[in-house]
Amino acid sequence: MEKENNRNDDSAAIRNPGEPKIAVEQAPTEENTQAPNKPGLRIGLSVMVLIVAFVAWYSISDQFAPYTDRGTVGGYIARIAPRVSGQVVAVFVEDNTIVDEGDPLLELDARPFELAVRQAEVDFEQATQTINASSAAIVAAQAKVTQARASLENARTSDARTQSLAVRGIVPKAQAEASRAELNVAVAQVEAAEADLASAEAELGSSGRDNPQIKAAQLKLEQAQLDLLYTKVLAPTRGVVTNLELAIGQYINAGSAAMTFIDGRGGWIVADMRENQLSKIAPGNKTGLLFDAVPGRIFTGTVHSVAWGIDTGRTTSGGLVQNQPETRWFEPARRIPVRIELDGGMDHWPRNVKLGGKVTVVVYTAGERNPSAWIGMGLHRLQSLLSYLY
Repeated sequence: MEKENNRNDDSAAIRNPGEPKIAVEQAPTEENTQAPNKPGLRIGLSVMVLIVAFVAWYSISDQFAPYTDRGTVGGYIARIAPRVSGQVVAVFVEDNTIVDEGDPLLELDARPFELAVRQAEVDFEQATQTINASSAAIVAAQAKVTQARASLENARTSDARTQSLAVRGIVPKAQAEASRAELNVAVAQVEAAEADLASAEAELGSSGRDNPQIKAAQLKLEQAQLDLLYTKVLAPTRGVVTNLELAIGQYINAGSAAMTFIDGRGGWIVADMRENQLSKIAPGNKTGLLFDAVPGRIFTGTVHSVAWGIDTGRTTSGGLVQNQPETRWFEPARRIPVRIELDGGMDHWPRNVKLGGKVTVVVYTAGERNPSAWIGMGLHRLQSLLSYLY
């Protein structure tokens, strides 16, 4: 019994001295297990704060500083085509040539049309001989009328586009006034030519002017003269010729596009905005524009208009609209084009920017003097500096 008691005492003695030691070792172990959790908690909270801040800014910016990187440079594009058919005998421009209004672009073989004019003149002389009248004065007067009317048609087309650009501030007012003056001159030239023709017709007498054969011959002569003028295709305005698809000797039909013409007097930006960004966008809003072709510089513009609709791509079958099958979890947002004019017009248009170039756009729907606009400007400025790299 004594030995057992001694062993128990010894074992107790062994345990008792070790217990404080074990307790001392366990305390640091608990602290060590808790200490790594505190930095992880702080990092997690920081990430959550950043996510909440990003979502808040994203929703606020969509209303007061909507942004898109899907902007495109737009402009007036015309497919140049002759009004008469014929063989190309001369091409006066090369691809990407800058031309002024009235510069010749191409010329068709005029010989068939010259023969048509001569035939029309002969027919007209025969018609006038039936009443013993002279046709020379009328032929000359009719040629002047045809030329004046063709010039007036070109002047009206050019003036209509110039006045449209002037209303939006793209071209200066002085240029619009000069264009209107040119139109008035063209109108006066037509009136003068028609007066000369009326005077020549008056010499035929009342029976001559009302003669159906003379009227038919006169109309045929005017058409032949007009076709002869159309053998030369001229530049409608100042611009650039591109996508040239012509060669001398090629036969081209009337209305077939021979080249693409970009009007150099007008350009704009089309920004594709998500539908939930359009609630506060309105004509007159100021914008910041960053062209990829001009990194590091922010231009300013003004919202001109918002498109009224887009093509959803839906087709019909048997007169009914087909249902589009859904294959994605999240339907991408639809985007509506917003047209933006560059402030200052074409005089401030960057030289390196081409039609179809990429533009990033920020619209300041609440003005430029508020925190959302300042943050948007700062981020846009940062992006302009980074655009040197990509």
